[in-house]
Amino acid sequence: MNTARPSRSQLGIAVTSYMGVWQPQDAFQFLEHAHSLGAAGIQAPLNGDLSKLRAQAEHWGMYIEAWAPMPRGHDSSAFDQALKDAKTVGAVAIRAACLDTRRYETFSTPEQWRQFLAARSQSIEAALPLLDRYKIPLGIENHKDWTAEELAHALAAHSSEYLGVCLDLGNNISLLDDPMRAIEVLAPFAVSTHIKDIAVSPAPNHRAFLLSEVILGHGLIDLPRSISLIQASRPQTRLSLEMITRDPLLIPCHTDAYWATFPERDDALLASALAFVRQHSSPLPAVSRLSRQDRLALENENVIACLRYARDQLAL
Repeated sequence: MNTARPSRSQLGIAVTSYMGVWQPQDAFQFLEHAHSLGAAGIQAPLNGDLSKLRAQAEHWGMYIEAWAPMPRGHDSSAFDQALKDAKTVGAVAIRAACLDTRRYETFSTPEQWRQFLAARSQSIEAALPLLDRYKIPLGIENHKDWTAEELAHALAAHSSEYLGVCLDLGNNISLLDDPMRAIEVLAPFAVSTHIKDIAVSPAPNHRAFLLSEVILGHGLIDLPRSISLIQASRPQTRLSLEMITRDPLLIPCHTDAYWATFPERDDALLASALAFVRQHSSPLPAVSRLSRQDRLALENENVIACLRYARDQLAL
């Protein structure tokens, strides 16, 4: 994937920007690709020759953020190894997710959600002594699981200077959170990021809405304000682009199943969220009908366009 390299950006790239078609063989290949685009660093799982990865990142002046699986019950072995690997490459932070799926597609009763919360609280507690030992910040992504207030409350319940959020600027719209309110709540915890822009549109059946990542500057996120909030709270936090090129996601907010784990929420919130969607409705990209070659090209073009926008419009 060769391309002329523009001037160096302050924005790095999360490997999830390439979850559609192209997937790097290892972290070193992804680092090389990010460097060729002028990115500041990478956020990715660590694999391959870690000493070589660190040496090349340091030579190019690029940062590395790692991924880690959260502890499961009393088993912290995989998390411990991920922290050791992160230390080996000089990672500035680690991103993790407590739920790899989506809340409204995974849990069908309040009790299932409560069990998830109890298990993840145990996971966080198991992670804390290891974070203190390795002294690497852990960012738990707001991954379409907790509302912003729920995640902030969960973090506040645990005490460690190394525990925080991988702040995704767009995910919480899927939970009917106001996007800027979610960013305001979580920015003080941000030790890692997914910088993105989001567009929405009512779904044809009116029992849902559609949500899609779009090129920076083409969506509804107030990017200058969002970045300012992060930098004011956590000036050392790296900014990593997550530009996922895919068909829009369906958010089935008018179905009973969607509301199963939100007993405290009401019709007024739904009405407000749907009014927000109508107000900000715009055409959404659709890529599944494209050929693999065209999707491959579009995926990379979108990342390049985001880096260009960050440099030219956001001074990043």
